[in-house]
Amino acid sequence: QVQLVESGGGLVPAGGSLRLSCSASARTDNDYAMGWFHQAPGKEHEFVARIMWSDGSTLYKDSVKGRFTIPRVKDNNTTYLQINNRKPEDTAVYYCAAFRGSWDDWGRGTQVTVSS
Repeated sequence: QVQLVESGGGLVPAGGSLRLSCSASARTDNDYAMGWFHQAPGKEHEFVARIMWSDGSTLYKDSVKGRFTIPRVKDNNTTYLQINNRKPEDTAVYYCAAFRGSWDDWGRGTQVTVSS
């Protein structure tokens, strides 16, 4: 089992950028992708974005396309989620997860609160 730890959240004003990090204790050849999810207050847990390790391809939820990105980095044990032009509706707990056939391992989340 891989341990995942998110960081980078906080209380921030609208506008500007924020980068969340997800550090993994290890990676294996069976790790296909790393994903980000969030859960806003009073709402269900939702998929946000993911990156495939094989080719670096990314996929984003429609409502965040153009503002959220997963930068490709050389550190294979760290994944980022870049949030640009922060909006109050981005307020949520953000989780990262590792995919090996299913979303098998999860971090505990980092709270992002965007004030208007």
